[in-house]
Amino acid sequence: MAVISTHKNAEALSLTIVAEFDATVERVWRIWEDPRQLERWWGPPTRPATFEIHEFVPGGKATYYMTGPEGEKSRGWWVFTAIEAPHRLAFDDGFADDNGDPVADMGTSHAVVTLETVDGRTRMTTVSTFDSAEQLEQVLEMGMEEGIKQAMGQIDALLAESAVG
Repeated sequence: MAVISTHKNAEALSLTIVAEFDATVERVWRIWEDPRQLERWWGPPTRPATFEIHEFVPGGKATYYMTGPEGEKSRGWWVFTAIEAPHRLAFDDGFADDNGDPVADMGTSHAVVTLETVDGRTRMTTVSTFDSAEQLEQVLEMGMEEGIKQAMGQIDALLAESAVG
C-alpha cells in the first residue's frame, strides 16, 4: 500500500499522511495537475471523484463530487493557495452543497502537499490543518483518514499503468 504512515495531532489540529511511490517527483506531480488523473484516485474506490472545475494555478479553484454506491453525490471545493511545481502545492478545502457552494458550518481545512525524492522513490506528505478540534474530530468520524488511505492506495496502479508513456 502507498500510505506508509498517518499521524493525528490534536494540539496542532492536523492530520498528516505520508505515502511513497515508485515514480519520479515530476510523474507524481502530474496526478495532481491533471484532473483526469486526479479523478482516478481522489476518493476511495467506492466513491470515485469527478472534477467539474480544476484551475491549477495560485488562486484557482477546483470543484468536484464523489459518487457513492447508491448514486448519492458528496461535493467539495478547493482554492489553490500555492503551486510550486513539482514539489509543493497548497489549497483550502471544504464541503459544498448540491449547487457547489461552500458549506460554512462544516469549516475549511488547509492542505499542504510536498513531494520529495527519498531513496529513489517519491515521498508525498500531505498535512491537513483544521479550524478546530471539533472539525478535526468530525471529519475523522466521517471516515476521512480511512478514505484517504484507500484513495492514495489507488495511485500505484495509476503510476504503473502510465510508466511506459
